[in-house]
Amino acid sequence: MPIPQPAITFNFNDYLAFESEQPEKHEYVRGEIFAMAGARRAHVTVSLNLASAFKTHLRGTPCRAYMADMKVRVEAADTGFYPDVMVSCDGRDHAADLYLSHPILVVEVLSDSTAAYDRGDKFADYRKLPSLQEYVIVDIDSRRVECFRRNADQHWVLYDFEGDGYGECEFASIGLSMPLAAVFEDVEAESSIIG
Repeated sequence: MPIPQPAITFNFNDYLAFESEQPEKHEYVRGEIFAMAGARRAHVTVSLNLASAFKTHLRGTPCRAYMADMKVRVEAADTGFYPDVMVSCDGRDHAADLYLSHPILVVEVLSDSTAAYDRGDKFADYRKLPSLQEYVIVDIDSRRVECFRRNADQHWVLYDFEGDGYGECEFASIGLSMPLAAVFEDVEAESSIIG
């Protein structure tokens, strides 16, 4: 009879060392490491649209936009994630090399394989970041942007933006209103390309 082997667990520093030697990205969740799948073109396009708009809007302020290759550490949840886009206004984050710890805005663009996790457990972990003011979920297929904002009572309130491309969505944490058409720019053209 085979003897069950204990699961290998890592601490966050072990994870960082492991991750630095890997050709692909992994997320860290309470001692376990999970490989990330590659993103489809529409996912990357929407992430770039948002990061570009955020960067332009934040120019000259103490806030900076970061994209997919920068990790965020949620120490209270013992996790490390790669959000699609995030914004931090904290000087400690701007001096960090490997991960941020104080974002005010985190964006996750949904994929079929991660949608339930991004809406559920991952959001629960992100809510443990005291600095986080807004968590944004972008659903490409339904052309929908869901902004969860922390109110003065520390409750999360959903602001739902969807439509035919003529509406706007608001990222209150950074004072930016953006047309939905700009969020999803170039997505239709790309989804019709064959090959």
